Amino acid sequence: MTAQALDGAAVAQQIKQRVAARVAELAAHGIRPGLAAVIVGSNPASKVYVGSKVKACEELGLHSEKYELPEETTTEELLALVETLNHRDEVDGILVQLPLPTQIAAKRVLEAVDPAKDVDGFHPINIGRLVQGEETLVACTPAGVIELLDYYKIPIAGANVVVVGRSDIVGKPLALLLLHRHATVTICHSRTRELAEVTRRADILIAAIGRTAMITGDFVREGAVVVDVGMNRVTTAEEVNRIFAEDECQKRIGAIERRGFTLVGDVEPRTVVERAAYLTPVPGGVGLLTIAMLMQNTLRAAERRRSRG
Repeated sequence: MTAQALDGAAVAQQIKQRVAARVAELAAHGIRPGLAAVIVGSNPASKVYVGSKVKACEELGLHSEKYELPEETTTEELLALVETLNHRDEVDGILVQLPLPTQIAAKRVLEAVDPAKDVDGFHPINIGRLVQGEETLVACTPAGVIELLDYYKIPIAGANVVVVGRSDIVGKPLALLLLHRHATVTICHSRTRELAEVTRRADILIAAIGRTAMITGDFVREGAVVVDVGMNRVTTAEEVNRIFAEDECQKRIGAIERRGFTLVGDVEPRTVVERAAYLTPVPGGVGLLTIAMLMQNTLRAAERRRSRG
């Protein structure tokens, strides 16, 4: 058995086409959904992520604004900007790029965002609505995983799903989304005993623990669906040779030579591809869905705010 790839690009493209069509409809009525992205400091990865989000807005016809604040920005200064954006009618979604510099109280900032504009789905009110199964703005990566499973018609109801990772951004909200779709969900983490025994019971195994190639073939039941949410950088040929099959190694080593790293998930492809029925590639899997779902959340926020008005 060799796992079929779950192509995140195809799913992301479908979501973007859906969003672009609806944005065009709204434009005919003088409505243009808008996203404000805020970045503090000069974290290179954050700058790339924010740039990708702004570019996606332009491609789909959404209005976007980018606010780049200096590294020494205080919590109060950032809160003042958030408050201004909360009151601007042309801004439907507010995104504060994480991580924030250490002097900023990130929790205070995220809780200051108007829940109706919380397109990241991090606000306690939106999380509470998710817990209760109400319609709300949901964190983009977990929502993208559900879209991916649906696109490939992978049954969720009744499935045994194991989520490895309990973060507020991915693991917990994803477990809730799966529960609402009638899956039997187990959440694993660093304190889980006999982890491989637990994960081998999964029909759908989701790796979101942030440890490079931790999930090997020994963790996977034959024929399982494996979704790799991880995004880690590998910088040596030695690591590449351990993680990837021989036919993939040269390409990955070439990437390291060009830019200093290659992206690897939390799953070891070399061994898992021989046991799983489906596997998301990294890159090219879940990561592409996160921005597509952010665009969808911005559209939904715009529609809901205007329907309430």
